[in-house]
Amino acid sequence: MMAAVESSAAHGSFHEDLGIWIWVAAQPPVAVRPALFLDRDGVIVQDPGYLSRIADLALIPGAADLIASANRRGIPVVEITNQAGIGRGYYGWNEFLQVEEALARELASRGAAIDAVFACPYHRDGIPPWTHLAHPARKPRPGMLLAAERFLNLDLKHSWMVGDKLGDLLAGYNAGLHGGLHVLTGQGPEHRQFVLEWSPKSFEVRFGDSIRDAATLVGMLG
Repeated sequence: MMAAVESSAAHGSFHEDLGIWIWVAAQPPVAVRPALFLDRDGVIVQDPGYLSRIADLALIPGAADLIASANRRGIPVVEITNQAGIGRGYYGWNEFLQVEEALARELASRGAAIDAVFACPYHRDGIPPWTHLAHPARKPRPGMLLAAERFLNLDLKHSWMVGDKLGDLLAGYNAGLHGGLHVLTGQGPEHRQFVLEWSPKSFEVRFGDSIRDAATLVGMLG
């Protein structure tokens, strides 16, 4: 049984044993399924830097349509987000939740929904209690994806990760995913060369301009 303590947020909870804030929409089905893992800032929404205000929330074009397409096919859509802003003390769980709820409302208005959210606040430059040199849940380490596997009954070896940073894809690789899609939104332009120079074995790397290009992944997963 995983120990959980309620965060300051009204929904979801912070699991101390995992070091992850987790929200899951519903009980997963018995059948194991592959998932579409999405980084948040720079993939689903624009990245203004330490997003903490609803006023700064803006969907990346095509994000809602892509997520809705996955929803229709029964593909779990899982948000995997490092939250260094919490770790550094720039904002708290309340602000994080307000942004998440606003994002959920915006997606719902377009017929789309995220099935689960996993967030890690730890950072090497974090303030107590969030100081950690290399927390196993913080991307590029795989802790959040491994937790998602347990909470959602997922088939990781056939799942995909979409990210704008090399660390997003590394997290997918370290979790044993099938592959990852690197996009040029968010911090993508700064990371594209790093991804191009990375030559992983047993992990398929694809390239796109934005989350719109994950449509081929949805077709494969569904």
